[in-house]
Amino acid sequence: MNMMKMMKQAQDLQKNMKKKQDELAKTEVQFTAGGGMVTVTATCDMKVRSIKINPDAVDPDDVEMLEDLVLAAVDGCLSSAQETMSKEMGKLTGGMGLPGGLPF
Repeated sequence: MNMMKMMKQAQDLQKNMKKKQDELAKTEVQFTAGGGMVTVTATCDMKVRSIKINPDAVDPDDVEMLEDLVLAAVDGCLSSAQETMSKEMGKLTGGMGLPGGLPF
């Protein structure tokens, strides 16, 4: 394989990855905890967009439970976002991944 062709392929891959990253930055995922008591929405670039808390989840005598529900929902949502990002970027790279665990 000639070097110019390899360079062109690398440039094309880089452009496609940037385009996909921009697209995924607008893609939202949701995760709920506590049977729907807390819902978190985030984008696949790991930005939390909203947190919805059902009023029934608010118990002044048990703030710790609400904190746990919010934490579980945020953690689950960001995990879903990362999974979606990895899956979509893997389609571009043919599953070869990036060296050293580099982020997309």
